[in-house]
Amino acid sequence: MGPDDPHLRREDLSIILVDAGPRILPGFDRTLSVKAADALTHMGVTVKLNSLVTAVTPDGVQIGAGWIPSTQIAWAAGNRASPLLDTLSAPQDSAGRVIVHPDLTIPDDPWIFVIGDAAHCLGRNGSPLPGVAPVAIQQGRYVADLINQKLTPEQRPAFAYADRGMLATIGRAKAVAQFGPIRASGVLAWVFWCVVHIFFLIGFRNRVRVMSEWVWYYLTFKPGARVLY
Repeated sequence: MGPDDPHLRREDLSIILVDAGPRILPGFDRTLSVKAADALTHMGVTVKLNSLVTAVTPDGVQIGAGWIPSTQIAWAAGNRASPLLDTLSAPQDSAGRVIVHPDLTIPDDPWIFVIGDAAHCLGRNGSPLPGVAPVAIQQGRYVADLINQKLTPEQRPAFAYADRGMLATIGRAKAVAQFGPIRASGVLAWVFWCVVHIFFLIGFRNRVRVMSEWVWYYLTFKPGARVLY
């Protein structure tokens, strides 16, 4: 943080994570959510759960009847789906996502598909699928196959998301990982996070470059050690 803003000193900062839910990383197993929150607390972050932000101003954040003064606010909760969806005559959920059929189509047209974070699509457990890249990629391939095969609505199998696991990095040598029944946290999960993200980079040169920079930043305790190209 120092090189980016020399006027900021770590000892003068107070980092507060506000979440409206009962735990952070709700898509992960509860034990991993607890470990992630503990890791953040150990790093000096104040974690406020079940705290709904009702207003954000240049001077701070309103949380119910409480007030947190701040001039540096990072909003990472999203807002609503694209307003383009309002042009469709289709029902939406509270976040503005279109409620789709099992084949990802809208009720009034079997050839209009909605995918990714624009779609309210139920998973095997009956809960809406998260609006993340792995879901959108699988939905895109599914829709492409339907269009290529020119399947009628009666011939289409329902979309089924194959959960290949989740990873989340928390800080230096801290992460959580979940793959089916397998759970991991700490250094092991962090190393696996690094390997997976380097593997999916395009081009051997990019992989070598990112890996060498990560190793250098890790050894020298420099920030920006998880920058991807």
